[in-house]
Amino acid sequence: MYMDYTFANPQFFWLFIVLAALVGWYLWRQNRLNPYMQVASVEGLKGVRTARPVLRHVLFALRMAAFTLIIVVLARPQSSNRWESVTTEGIDIVMALDISGSMLARDFDPDRLGAAKRISTQFISGRPNDRIGLVIFSGESFTQCPLTTDHTSLINLFNSVHSGMIEDGTAIGLGLANAVSRIKDSDAFSKVIILLTDGVNNRGSIDPMTAADIAKTFGIRVYTVGIGTRGMAPHPVQTPFGIQYRDMPTDIDEDLLKEIAKMTDGAYFRATDNNALVKVYEEIDQMEKSKISVQEHHKKSEEYMKFAIAAAILLFLEILLRYSLLRNLP
Repeated sequence: MYMDYTFANPQFFWLFIVLAALVGWYLWRQNRLNPYMQVASVEGLKGVRTARPVLRHVLFALRMAAFTLIIVVLARPQSSNRWESVTTEGIDIVMALDISGSMLARDFDPDRLGAAKRISTQFISGRPNDRIGLVIFSGESFTQCPLTTDHTSLINLFNSVHSGMIEDGTAIGLGLANAVSRIKDSDAFSKVIILLTDGVNNRGSIDPMTAADIAKTFGIRVYTVGIGTRGMAPHPVQTPFGIQYRDMPTDIDEDLLKEIAKMTDGAYFRATDNNALVKVYEEIDQMEKSKISVQEHHKKSEEYMKFAIAAAILLFLEILLRYSLLRNLP
């Protein structure tokens, strides 16, 4: 297999000039130190053979070879022909949360909004490498937290959310459009909106399907979650005697939420209690992980270690020969 090498620190190759100077100095020194004599004939020396003239240079050659490898190590060779399958967490997620008055219904523990906040923050804690933001909506919509990897601050902002922060109502289209505006320019591998509501769109100047179409244009996947038990649920009602809870029908526009999810290649979920909502977030978590675990990313591999090992072996061999077999050489 062809190995394409690059070097992270090629400036260290200038050390070869020093190495060349050492070799030149060694050759000059050997020429000065070697004695010679003139003889009339070499007939008497034909049977005389010795390896000493060669062996005396072995130690220097080993040391120079080791220094050559050390220079290569300092230059940090890297191979770029290895591809590794990795799981990347390159996902941006905006959570669009309905905080209308009906989210205080007590069919969840402690109520729909409280359950959504607690379970959503657990989901956030389970995805430490993703950028996550929060948009809230009721009759209006605003960004509670832009996309961030500072999940501690995000969770604190999540926990500070409460019903009544903005005008009441259910502006699903406005909430979705606001979430789209916060994520549309992201260059993340996957862009996701999780929209959670318990009602029917009855406020706002933007139609939910128009917002969904914009999300589709920007390649944003929308997971919609309808939260609320089937049938009747205890809703808070203001009376002359304070807040009282009365059973009222749960009215979720599931057809709309399904259409939004279908248009954007997402999915619709219905959560009827706390456990069901936990499972919804677990399923979304797994769906997103499965979508990115098959991606392959080109990754350079460090190759200096084998050169370092070879240099160490040569230095060890030079020391061993110097103090054993070749210790008596001049």
